[in-house]
Amino acid sequence: MIVGQNGAMTLAAEKLVDWRTAALVGRRVAGSGGPMTPVQRATLSEDFAEIVPEAERLVKEFTGLASGAYRSRAWVMSRNQWLQANLRGFERVLEPVAAKMLSGRSDGAAATVRRAVLGAQLGGLLGYLGHRVLGQYDVFLPPDDDGLIYFVGANVASIEQKFRFPPRQFRMWISLHEVTHRIQFGRTPWLRGHLQGLMDSYLDSMELDAGWLIDRLRGAVEEVRSGGAEYRGFGWVFMLMTPDQRDMVRRMQALMSLLEGHGNYVMDRVSVDLIPSAGRFRRMMHERHNRPGVEKAFQKAIGFDVKVRQYDIGQRFVAKAVEQVGMEGFNQVWEGPASLPTMEEIERPEAWVARVSAS
Repeated sequence: MIVGQNGAMTLAAEKLVDWRTAALVGRRVAGSGGPMTPVQRATLSEDFAEIVPEAERLVKEFTGLASGAYRSRAWVMSRNQWLQANLRGFERVLEPVAAKMLSGRSDGAAATVRRAVLGAQLGGLLGYLGHRVLGQYDVFLPPDDDGLIYFVGANVASIEQKFRFPPRQFRMWISLHEVTHRIQFGRTPWLRGHLQGLMDSYLDSMELDAGWLIDRLRGAVEEVRSGGAEYRGFGWVFMLMTPDQRDMVRRMQALMSLLEGHGNYVMDRVSVDLIPSAGRFRRMMHERHNRPGVEKAFQKAIGFDVKVRQYDIGQRFVAKAVEQVGMEGFNQVWEGPASLPTMEEIERPEAWVARVSAS
């Protein structure tokens, strides 16, 4: 193992993707965001440093869930810092499949071209996301960074200015969602390993080659140009998916729908009496995610729209389950993998309630 160009301990992933090119292209696509004065940046960081612990307290009281050994804390970062953090995450996830792809193969001129193409396409996709994301709980951070929540300062400030949102209210609103994700994993130590296991099993089952991966990345761009962009699963993760893995995909989809839907449900319920502008925030963010045109087609091509649908279907599941069995009954969902809903149960919450209640 060696230290890769993106700072991660890697070997195969370094041979598969030119991470320096990915970072360069990503920075160009993401841009730096609107200008912020040092005072504005400092105020943003101070606000989130105060708001995130308070959001954690509110979420814990509402859900009855603990957050784990470490308190949640905010990192207000630039778009480039967000890009670098997610490239490192992608590099870690890609390492096993890269080792499988490249086993027994020698480097050559074609490999150099392949690395550059993959780097450019991956950087372009993450760069696009980098100028939209507001907050993120990174599930696969090292243990020493447990509790860290990302906020992209330029994006938060830009949305607040564009829609004239009250800053403190909006920052609390988005913090509630991200802190809920942090508490989900803090309350259930098995959940991180379960998600990692699903991804590892899925990646280990692949029979791919580097040319196939290049084609998948290129396909996102081609579908945007043709107007034929369709469902593409879990964003960049879906670029690695094959048709014969549908059961695994549905298990991952059900889990992500639960996590995202629970985050939105908690955010909405906690904010009812706390954040006067929450309804407006929700309405404007929904409109932002559903604008028609080329950008909407690109969102579909890279799976960004699926995340929005996961919010909706998962939130309906949580709301119906809590209505039927209360918060304490719903919290059985965090007891172990057997308590997690299937995709069919996400769509029919009463089926999950019946199964769990009978166990």
